Amino acid sequence: MSERAAHLKIGLVGFGTGGLSFHAPFIDAAQGVELVGVVTRSADRRRVLAEQFPGVPAYDSVADLVRGAREGGGIDAVTITTPPQTRRELVLEALGLGLHVVADKPFAPNAETAAELDDAARSAGLVLGVYHNRRWDSDILTVKAVLDGGELGTITRFHSRFDQDQPGLLEGGPAGGLLRDLGSHLVDQACWLFGPVDRVFARLEETQTADGPTDAAFVLVLVHRNGTTSDLSGSKLNNLEERELRLYGHHGSYLARGIDVQAHAIFAGQRPVDAPGTWGREPESAWGTLRTAAGARKIPAEQGNYARYYELFADAVRRGIEPPVTAQEAVEVLAVLDAARTSADSGQAVAVTGPFSG
Repeated sequence: MSERAAHLKIGLVGFGTGGLSFHAPFIDAAQGVELVGVVTRSADRRRVLAEQFPGVPAYDSVADLVRGAREGGGIDAVTITTPPQTRRELVLEALGLGLHVVADKPFAPNAETAAELDDAARSAGLVLGVYHNRRWDSDILTVKAVLDGGELGTITRFHSRFDQDQPGLLEGGPAGGLLRDLGSHLVDQACWLFGPVDRVFARLEETQTADGPTDAAFVLVLVHRNGTTSDLSGSKLNNLEERELRLYGHHGSYLARGIDVQAHAIFAGQRPVDAPGTWGREPESAWGTLRTAAGARKIPAEQGNYARYYELFADAVRRGIEPPVTAQEAVEVLAVLDAARTSADSGQAVAVTGPFSG
């Protein structure tokens, strides 16, 4: 672990693919954050923890983590990244122990339960953030920069396609599926860029898994309140690895095909703490093209880094402000996913409703 003064001491609950690959390396790389313990009962995962994060202790439960960390110097927060069906109870347990919480997505089975957790955190005076880390992807940050530049004018359509050749990472059964996994990210990105969604149309492709049937591909059409339409799609089992983003505006278009650069680097054994200046930026070969009446030009990629999420979360705890992704925003994403499931079952477009205002 990098040696530096830490302002936020955080524990990690769960050390599967998410905890090992998408949380621990970025906690380690985040300025002002220290990983003080990991909850995992797996002997294999404890061995990996000792090899990759020497000195970080392992615990059997959240209660053991809190007890051990407090004896060893303190703990402020935990990240919950256990299987989806376990997260509600663990979030409530952590809040009950007086801890701020980062909840992995989807952090609840539906929007109603997510709103319950949001209320519980607010009542306890604690920060509850949701790990929609893909707002800090290089390609989506570049899209945001293009939008902020204003050259495309009013945006009428946004296309986001994300195909992953990762059959072994598909979570089976009713609590799993690609819609609530990758779909959570794509819906969050669309809502972050274009605001609330009025209605959604969805098609899902199901597959059989050892844990029961689940969705392995989706196509979503979101109609945003501002008039923009977002077309989102993803797949997991089609032997295809591709990321494409398109913007269509009154004054032109933007097209980019990326490579999911942070995930590729992590799975290749690289670590963000080792190269903070160059980490997470799409290579020049993947830069997008902006086309207007003035011509076409390449747009340099913004730097992405999921460690930024943890730095902003630490700042939120320290200053008593909203986290980088609020539970309220995640409730709204889940309301869209709930409506998408209803749409897929009925074959009709469905209005997005939920236990939130606005």
